[in-house]
Amino acid sequence: MALAEIIAVIFGLLSVYLVTRQNVWCYPLGIVSVFIYIFIFREVKLYADMGLQLFFIVLQAYGWYEWLYGGKGHTVLNVSWAPRTVYGVTTFFVIVATALLGFVLHKLTDASLPYVDSFLAVLSMAAQWMMAKKYIENWILWIVVNIGSIGMYGFKGLYFTMFLFAVYFGLAIFGYVEWKKSLTSAPGGNSVEVLPATAEPS
Repeated sequence: MALAEIIAVIFGLLSVYLVTRQNVWCYPLGIVSVFIYIFIFREVKLYADMGLQLFFIVLQAYGWYEWLYGGKGHTVLNVSWAPRTVYGVTTFFVIVATALLGFVLHKLTDASLPYVDSFLAVLSMAAQWMMAKKYIENWILWIVVNIGSIGMYGFKGLYFTMFLFAVYFGLAIFGYVEWKKSLTSAPGGNSVEVLPATAEPS
């Protein structure tokens, strides 16, 4: 399992770094990483995280499409601030979904840390969706997720993954700064264009 975890960490780090650079190759690399983590989390009984990886695969595919064709006239999608309505909907979703998922895992499974795991899983769903829409606030959610995940994975003895989320924490701060630069420097507050699918990762 240690080897699989190392491979997942490497692909995960590459994926998140490419997100900070708005490089669409973040998505295929991310899909590989989350696929491996399905088996890792099943082994350590973090079932909310295991299910989250399946959801991530769908959102990674959605984000891949959105980044390439989600802009006006099916052009590349630019960074923007989320509409205010997104804040309320996201908060409601996180609270309700955490309570429901945590209750189900606590009552029906032998899940470890069911409510903590559920909260981080649900918040990650919201952050991943916001990333797919290129809302800059996704990085704020990821910062919270990363802090919580460092503690949870350290408690479960997944030290490579703990290290991964420590690096993710730094990358989330870097990503917020970089996306905000592109948001404010481009005409009309739009971001620079994402690299096309045929571009080489950098």
